[in-house]
Amino acid sequence: MKYRSIYGLEDVMTLYRGTIRRVGFSKAWNMFVQLGMTDDSYTIQNTENMSYAEFINVFLPYSPVDSVESKVRHALKIDQDDLMWYKLLELDIFNRNKKIGIKNATPAQALQKILMDKWTLKPDDKDMIVMYHKFGYELNGEKKQIDSKMVLIGKDQHVTAMAITVGLPVAMAAIRILNGEIKTPGVQRPISKEVYGPILKELESHGIQFQEQELEYLGYNAIGEAVC
Repeated sequence: MKYRSIYGLEDVMTLYRGTIRRVGFSKAWNMFVQLGMTDDSYTIQNTENMSYAEFINVFLPYSPVDSVESKVRHALKIDQDDLMWYKLLELDIFNRNKKIGIKNATPAQALQKILMDKWTLKPDDKDMIVMYHKFGYELNGEKKQIDSKMVLIGKDQHVTAMAITVGLPVAMAAIRILNGEIKTPGVQRPISKEVYGPILKELESHGIQFQEQELEYLGYNAIGEAVC
């Protein structure tokens, strides 16, 4: 919502941002948040030699009899046949032999190590980025809608769509700064036409381009609520 004023959209009736996730992703990620494993503000000693199970146990109350697994289920209030439980098992997060291997890691760094073991792309895997912008507006008493879409598929494990769309604009901006084409000093948001204009144009040569289409105004939802 902080971009509302930056883009001059203070008076729009509806401004909504969403992220496409697989079903259950947000609920699963919230388990780590509840346990405190996404915190990056402090370090844990001896994480270099700490097993995955020992790391999980750091965030759980002491018990002389209960296993780490049972304490996690109790803390998160999930059953043994819950879909969320299977997601944890899939990550091999209770492994007693695998080590974090990072000296004095923060909880977030240790969690990242565990996730990367399972989520790292295989050599022939490809990622995909999908962006969809819907603009509904009224001009001269007539309601209009523009859909803007962009899809990019990565090349392989290393040249990913995420790396391309993050790295290329930065590289292009750096070259223009060195060549004196971008003269605005200091740290800037990429909302100046001096910056985004030529970069968007150059990105088209790499297959990164939004396709815009004017459509019949569909409204925000089924009951025809206005959207801008």
